[in-house]
Amino acid sequence: MGDRSAKTNLLDELARVGKALGSGTRLELLDLLTQGPRSVADLAAAAGLGLTTTSAHLQTLRRGGLVTGDRDGTTIRYRLSGPDVAALLAAVRAVATVHLPDVVAARDRYLGLPTTDDPARDDPAREEIGRDELLRRARAGEIVVLDVRPRSEYRAGHIPGAVSIPADELADRLDELPDDVDVVAYCRGAWCVLSHDAVRLLTARGHRAYRLVDGMLEWRLDDRPVEVAAV
Repeated sequence: MGDRSAKTNLLDELARVGKALGSGTRLELLDLLTQGPRSVADLAAAAGLGLTTTSAHLQTLRRGGLVTGDRDGTTIRYRLSGPDVAALLAAVRAVATVHLPDVVAARDRYLGLPTTDDPARDDPAREEIGRDELLRRARAGEIVVLDVRPRSEYRAGHIPGAVSIPADELADRLDELPDDVDVVAYCRGAWCVLSHDAVRLLTARGHRAYRLVDGMLEWRLDDRPVEVAAV
């Protein structure tokens, strides 16, 4: 029989990962870091947090082994400790979606999807395509692939051939997209609202638009090709 105190110590060490995940704010920071390394200031701005609060959450994530920091001059840039951390985040979402109805309802409200209260509501963001179809149609020149994430995330890695128009600029830059070719928008991941809003806007303005079924997180986890833009 094993030593009870040794087992307890082992499980307590394992629980450090659970503690690091036990905050919606820290989950958001991990989500942002799936797109590429970020400074504390960048993360704070993207998450709408103060610098001190962001630093404290990053230290908890670091103690849980989920992130690491690299010094660049006077700036520390944080990144995920490995692709397995991104896979863990995706797994947490998948488990919660299957077993927690409240999570599904909260997700649908956030994404603006039809709910049980209005299941018949027409929503153009329901129109989606998978990764294989996107690659096939992009290679055939049948679609424009539109990346609506912030430009820094696009530069860190994007779907090959994708056009970068951040979501907050899209309404003013629609004339940059052809009228006679379908547009497929994508953003950070399956729970990213930016691509949903982009498809709604594009459809309202007369474009044939679709949404990638998930986003850059799942694209990377599936080991699909990624381009990095010149700085």
